[in-house]
Amino acid sequence: MIRLRLYTRAGCGLCDEMRRQVDAFLEEAPRAWEVVDVDADPALAARYGEEIPVLFVNDRLFAKIRLPRLAAALRLKRAAAAASNS
Repeated sequence: MIRLRLYTRAGCGLCDEMRRQVDAFLEEAPRAWEVVDVDADPALAARYGEEIPVLFVNDRLFAKIRLPRLAAALRLKRAAAAASNS
């Protein structure tokens, strides 16, 4: 099971787009999403500010603002596999 945590806020179009892209890249893989509203926690709002969305894959930072451009699907699958094997 791939654990995905997405830091977001209400009305964040980039956040919605990142989630759609990740779901498309990992369509065959079992995954669990945790979506965290940074504005619900002042510490998270201060930490991430305008640098959202922020995506963690199996508790490791994977992307801020946008998914990596070069081979995003392959890199995401590798990150998920590497973290689950450790």
